[in-house]
Amino acid sequence: MTLQRRPTIIDVARQAGVSKSTVSLVLQNSSSVKEETRKAVREAMAEIGYVYNRAAANMRMSNAGLIGLVINDLRNPFFTEFATSLQMALAGHGYSTVVANTDESPELQDQVVGSMIEHGVSAFIICPAYGEDSSTFDMIAKAGIPAMQMLRRVDDRLKLFPFTAPDYRAGSEVATRHLISAGAKRIAFIGGLEGRRVTEERKAGYLDVLHEIDMDPVILTGKASRKFGKESAGRLMSEHPDVNAVICFNDLVALGMLSGCHELGVSVGTDLLIVGFDDIEEIAHAYPSLSSVHCDIAGIGSQAAANVVGWLEKGQVPAPETRTPISLCIRQSTGGTRKAGS
Repeated sequence: MTLQRRPTIIDVARQAGVSKSTVSLVLQNSSSVKEETRKAVREAMAEIGYVYNRAAANMRMSNAGLIGLVINDLRNPFFTEFATSLQMALAGHGYSTVVANTDESPELQDQVVGSMIEHGVSAFIICPAYGEDSSTFDMIAKAGIPAMQMLRRVDDRLKLFPFTAPDYRAGSEVATRHLISAGAKRIAFIGGLEGRRVTEERKAGYLDVLHEIDMDPVILTGKASRKFGKESAGRLMSEHPDVNAVICFNDLVALGMLSGCHELGVSVGTDLLIVGFDDIEEIAHAYPSLSSVHCDIAGIGSQAAANVVGWLEKGQVPAPETRTPISLCIRQSTGGTRKAGS
């Protein structure tokens, strides 16, 4: 039997010599269908190339096995590493993943989440974009689909949308104490958009330690990018020449600082100590290699997969808020190569 279009359930029924409703029962694994009939339907599906489209069949039950993974910025290696580890972990549990990059657009986030709801995803794991006008989580609540906020928190209904992220505050505290022990006389915090919750959390530990030792902070906020990091290197040297150590909002800013310092002839690891944040794979291979707050993003992805599977299969709702431990990887940019615990 040769078809010039995509085979349908009616084609399967005709090929197997059964009714459309019988084919539907086979697709639903109903025990009411005889084994020989089930076998005939499966053979017919294989012969004509029919593929069961669960979304089109409106399979919105948890056993549909499709998880919506919505990421705010897949260009950022931190989120790419998270998405990859999570997708692989979900596959290990037998679940498929549909991934969307919102490119930090709340409007696009609303669009892709709405589309995923229409196509019958079983649950959402979202690294959300910021935006006060976003209706994303209201849509999910109305649809009654389990959803977890990861790495960023934008909705405060944590019992409905549990939140998991590294202990950002502890991360900047450990980094600041390390810089002081390494001989820092004035420490700056570079990067992160002003007023964003994640920026304030990543600054908090830094500010706590500086308050303890009565050191005035130096803060340059801006887009968490290599470009901003590179520009900040020049600004730091001209406006704050007494600064000899920096904590960067993320590793992209730290890599940009590294490039800027090279152009300015500033020796990283001696003239200026630099600590990044996230510990993406790339920074261990930079020169000099960059110290960074390690967030164990692969571990977070694996745990997120286990949590969403437990929620779907056993009704085990994750804790409203989970903070995962951090550690500090000390490399050449602060004068060492060893790894220190948090």
